[in-house]
Amino acid sequence: MAGLVTQPTNRPIEGFIQSINNASKQSDSRVLVKLMEEITGQKAVVWGNEKVPDFLIGFGEYTYTRKGGKEEFTWFPVGFAARKTKMTIYLNFDVSQETDLLKELGKCTFGKGCLYLNKLADVNIEVLKKLIAKSTTP
Repeated sequence: MAGLVTQPTNRPIEGFIQSINNASKQSDSRVLVKLMEEITGQKAVVWGNEKVPDFLIGFGEYTYTRKGGKEEFTWFPVGFAARKTKMTIYLNFDVSQETDLLKELGKCTFGKGCLYLNKLADVNIEVLKKLIAKSTTP
């Protein structure tokens, strides 16, 4: 494998947010950028690939090796994507293990390293901040 297709880009954050075809998701994206920059201490970076127009906003970088592999990959510890139906929050730990925080979070679904929200108004922002902060610690 020649590395991940998704890489940091030089695309401007605000231009990218303006390209989102949903005013509510644009607004939520601006809130998430501010919140994640404050918590991580990292500037927002648009990640993606022009050949596969599926862009994300990430904060910080780290390298990892897949289980049983030798090749190193670069990714972000915290990020999000404004998808057509949901906001996807990317975290670098198994979210399903945070049962107490998930109960307090509000309306969402989750995968191993992702939270899926319809909109930020559906969740407790203070609990979301705790989950984001957890993703920034090794």
